[in-house]
Amino acid sequence: MAEPMEVNADTFSKEVLEETVPVLVDFWAEWCGPCRMLAPVVEEIAREMDKKVKVVKVNVDLNPSLAASYGIMGIPTLILFKGGKPVERLIGYMPKAKIVEAINRHI
Repeated sequence: MAEPMEVNADTFSKEVLEETVPVLVDFWAEWCGPCRMLAPVVEEIAREMDKKVKVVKVNVDLNPSLAASYGIMGIPTLILFKGGKPVERLIGYMPKAKIVEAINRHI
């Protein structure tokens, strides 16, 4: 799967928490400018790191309870999950190299 998959409160557990590979979750919203800037970076990472890491997106406007349960205060927020637990949290727009470096620490 090369493209990031949209997940919601109903599919989050199966697609993120039960996954055997690390999962990068992009918490975002349509109206968020930095989120739109980060989207192509996240898509590139999904394509380039396919098989090593799974990339999913959570629209915080459609899934407020999910965002609240992970303490999302600002978007974009990327959280890397490994073994069902959050192991990295990156907040705001950042260069691809910094995101890849954070992922590489856990694969």
